[in-house]
Amino acid sequence: MKIEKNTVVSVNYKLSDAQNNLIEQSTEPMVYLHGGYGNTLPKIEEALDGKEAGYQTTIQVEPEDAFGEYDSELVKIEPVSRLPQPIEVGMQFEGSPDDDSHDTVIFTVTEVADGKAVLDGNHPLAGIALRFELSVAEVRAASEEEVSHGHVHGPHGHHHHHHDEDEGEAGDHFRSQPLN
Repeated sequence: MKIEKNTVVSVNYKLSDAQNNLIEQSTEPMVYLHGGYGNTLPKIEEALDGKEAGYQTTIQVEPEDAFGEYDSELVKIEPVSRLPQPIEVGMQFEGSPDDDSHDTVIFTVTEVADGKAVLDGNHPLAGIALRFELSVAEVRAASEEEVSHGHVHGPHGHHHHHHDEDEGEAGDHFRSQPLN
């Protein structure tokens, strides 16, 4: 079966930066609903459109087509006293980039020193050209329910009976999750 709109694609991937430094390698296939549902990067969909199980390719995705350019205005320095304790590098908080904004951003603590914490609202891969080695494991027709919901159900997809937002294994960041 060819990859086309409303097919469910299982793809193994290896993610590196443009210098071939490994960032992440899938332990389980990424499973997504193909066809512009925002379940994976559009450049990945573009590269796999019309292909079949067994297809392999390597693509490079520039920052503007991945997680955006790095925005220094999304970096804040906050007194540790304003944050939950104990504060540690790697912790994440949801917040607003500025006092006037209603948008929320996930801030990651990148440094703690002298009673202050550096919070970075950029995606960890912002500003980085990404190289994906892709290998299509399986292609199947999506169910009507998957199409109407706009995402995959079942193993490695979305499960409605769980209340846990983080369905994927730690480290598998490119699973079927909206990127917008």
